[in-house]
Amino acid sequence: MIERVIPGTRYSEAVVAGGFIFCSGMVPNNTHEGITAQTNDVLNQIDALLAECGANKADIVDATIYLADMADYAGMNLAWDAWVAPSQAPARATVEARLADPAWKIEIKVTAFRG
Repeated sequence: MIERVIPGTRYSEAVVAGGFIFCSGMVPNNTHEGITAQTNDVLNQIDALLAECGANKADIVDATIYLADMADYAGMNLAWDAWVAPSQAPARATVEARLADPAWKIEIKVTAFRG
């Protein structure tokens, strides 16, 4: 069974299939802030989406972080390290990418396991 969470015309915010939760890339709402604040904004959105899917950050198995500028890596990690579930860090990749909106400093895509 496949469950689409907050489906839209172009994409769903998340898709649950086979016990996994595939979340769409999440971007900041507060685009006038620095990287740490934008990261916190995105992480809060991930928390809310996972809760809606019946999971939480400890259930994340994989994360891909897209940064508009790798110079923001340390600032992103300040927020990430404070947020990630203790002893539950997922597999993770961080890459530099040109994001769809120049005001976005970060986009994060996660996959979680609801089991």
